[in-house]
Amino acid sequence: MMKISRLPLGPVSTNAYIIHENKKALVIDPGGDYKKLESYLQERELDVQAVLLTHAHFDHIGAVDEVREAYSAPVYIHENEADWLGNPQKNGSQLFGLGQITAAPADYFLKEGPMELEGFPFEVRFTPGHSPGSVSFVFRNQRFTIAGDTLFQRGIGRTDLPGGSREVLENSIREQLFSLRADMRIFPGHGQPTTVGEEMEENPFLS
Repeated sequence: MMKISRLPLGPVSTNAYIIHENKKALVIDPGGDYKKLESYLQERELDVQAVLLTHAHFDHIGAVDEVREAYSAPVYIHENEADWLGNPQKNGSQLFGLGQITAAPADYFLKEGPMELEGFPFEVRFTPGHSPGSVSFVFRNQRFTIAGDTLFQRGIGRTDLPGGSREVLENSIREQLFSLRADMRIFPGHGQPTTVGEEMEENPFLS
């Protein structure tokens, strides 16, 4: 049975997610604290098949290279942020005075639509607004979506960083996330999980 685990990592407690089944795993947004992530993976004898990034802000990429090297795991990102991983100005680490947080270039670009990696089927949805290459990963059969910094429990992603747009973000949420079933669980980049139905009814930023 496919399971999802949430690990807050890095300087601002960004949620990293580990999707795992039969000792295989996908790691989404490894934001830092590699030793904490490594301990979790080793305790469960998980073999990382790939690293998926919802977007390339510094707080989501801190441990990318360590995971990639330890597990020979390819890294996937949307091509709109292809050059952000190695650019502290674009990924925000320079803006927030956190030094040079970078990663090597991604191995592959994510494409919208159905995707399967090593027996993990999911859908990539393009959800820009927080950043120009933000995506969400919809695991339809398991009824959960990894939404990055697009939609939060009673909140939405900030849009005041380079490439951000409130109008584009709201459009992404309404068209790409609110079109999912109401009981779809949303796992955000920060904070606690929620559901599509709860946010449609109670999110004060989208009323």
